[in-house]
Amino acid sequence: MRLSPILGFHICMGVLGFLSGAAAMSFRKGSCRHALAGTAFVFAMLCLAASGVYLAAIKSQPGNILGGALTFYLVATAWVTAKHRKMRLGIFDRGALAAASAVGVAALVYGITALRSPTGMSHEYSSGPYFFLALVALISFAGDVRMFARGGVSGTQRIARHLWRMSFAFFIASASIFLARRRLFPSILRRSGLLVFLSVLPLILMVFWLWQIRITKPYEKKPLLPESSLHP
Repeated sequence: MRLSPILGFHICMGVLGFLSGAAAMSFRKGSCRHALAGTAFVFAMLCLAASGVYLAAIKSQPGNILGGALTFYLVATAWVTAKHRKMRLGIFDRGALAAASAVGVAALVYGITALRSPTGMSHEYSSGPYFFLALVALISFAGDVRMFARGGVSGTQRIARHLWRMSFAFFIASASIFLARRRLFPSILRRSGLLVFLSVLPLILMVFWLWQIRITKPYEKKPLLPESSLHP
């Protein structure tokens, strides 16, 4: 596909998404710089995912449509989770729940189709990428169901939900740049392993920050008075 305006826009949003995502993961969580970089990341990633779905629809690439839709879902739900500090559920959450299940089921169907195909492929992809998308979507769906069962999400769980969804969307974007388009980079970079490292870096940072949150529990509610002061 030649460089059409929408494709150029898609590429620019991908670069902005990667740079702002790297900045947001580096800054202290809750700081003004983190919030600013995170806002830029959300904007870029939503535009990247939407334009990617459009381009994939033109080229009849259901795998890329599902990948773009999953990325849009992850970023949107992560942003809403961070925005709403109190436990609350609304029409957006119900729509997101339906979207996660739809993407998961569709990816699973395409994966099975590729597995049963004589060529082992379905629309230019093997079963592996489809099953990977299905796994992430169904894990997200399970998380949404759990959130509905609890009547919402708050505290450390809210931060963890926001963090892993943003990080995984960041991973999808970085892998789309450095792994899916390795041919665009010099051979010395392809041989060095740097492209693989940059692709998985969001997952490494995700594990680090989730561990930090689990250890410090900065958002857990604490009693107003020490336990000893509650007894005469």
